[in-house]
Amino acid sequence: MMANLSVPWDTLNVTIALAHRAEVMENPFQAYLLGIIISICGNVLISISLNIQKYAHVCLAQRGSKPYYTSVLWWCGLLLMGVGELGNFAAYGFAPASLIAPLGCVAVIASAIISVIFLKETVRVSDVVGGTLAITGTYVLVTFAPHTSTEITAHLVQFYIMSWHFLLYLMIEVVAFCVLLFLYKKKNMKHIVVVMLLVALLASLTVISVKAVSGMITETIKGHLQLIYPIFYVMLVILVVSCAFQIKFLNQAMKMFDATEVVPINFVFFTASAIVAGIIFYQEFEGLALLNIFMFLFGCLLSFLGVFLIARNRPKLKKQDGNFIPMDMVPGKSRTDRVQPEAKTQSYGSLAAKFMCNRGDQIEES
Repeated sequence: MMANLSVPWDTLNVTIALAHRAEVMENPFQAYLLGIIISICGNVLISISLNIQKYAHVCLAQRGSKPYYTSVLWWCGLLLMGVGELGNFAAYGFAPASLIAPLGCVAVIASAIISVIFLKETVRVSDVVGGTLAITGTYVLVTFAPHTSTEITAHLVQFYIMSWHFLLYLMIEVVAFCVLLFLYKKKNMKHIVVVMLLVALLASLTVISVKAVSGMITETIKGHLQLIYPIFYVMLVILVVSCAFQIKFLNQAMKMFDATEVVPINFVFFTASAIVAGIIFYQEFEGLALLNIFMFLFGCLLSFLGVFLIARNRPKLKKQDGNFIPMDMVPGKSRTDRVQPEAKTQSYGSLAAKFMCNRGDQIEES
């Protein structure tokens, strides 16, 4: 008699997952707004930290050639960056991944404003136009993005992983990654699009795993223990591994190409991969009106254009001046003494400080 009342475990898990899928926080708008605020604050902290680190390089360049890691100010900037990244991580537990990722343009906007005010960098017309477009795009995508946030539990993540559309998406992504890696490694195709697509494919797994881990930690803090399930540690491993390889390919891109190319392309590709991952894995656009979807994508497009205008035509850091020829490159000549004269004037010292600052930024980005 008891056997007839038993329910298969697979059916029970699916039922629980669907119940959690339908269950939304008591005040969904409050959680949604909290996720947006945390993400914006995190991105602002990241932009402040980057400018603090840059200022530390300027100070070190003016005082001498000490390593940047000996500066307390540089370490303060690094600590602040960690806090900002932690804020972004927490934001995924409250708001859709397709919304949190595009908010990364806030860091670009804030960094441009801070560098003008505190580092006295020149304001360009493209900065003003780009900042206006990025802010407008951010407002549009926040307004028309999905305004509900599903509670992420271990059973729900297991249910999403076994869905056919995610398995198909994962298979396509693995095939695409292997093809791009073959072109990059074996065929020596060092094109920026190839490298950034590798980063973007890894970023989609990062977004999926970071939202799963953040969501399960959030549920655990609220009193629903999720850390006892193996899926939590599986997603944690995926998060660490995908982040490590993503940083590896991104650093290789920074070595081969200028930051003015890498930053906007990486932002566009990362945001696009995060949106696709949120739509396919977490079904974040389910039930969303067609007008909302169109306006959300339009807001993303405005943000992409704004970031491109802010980042374009920045000073090149990796290319030498075409008017300067090193002595070692002159045929029949060898370097026997210092070619550059001693610093005698204040103007020379300022130029040297600027060069050392750029050099320090290049090392930091690598």
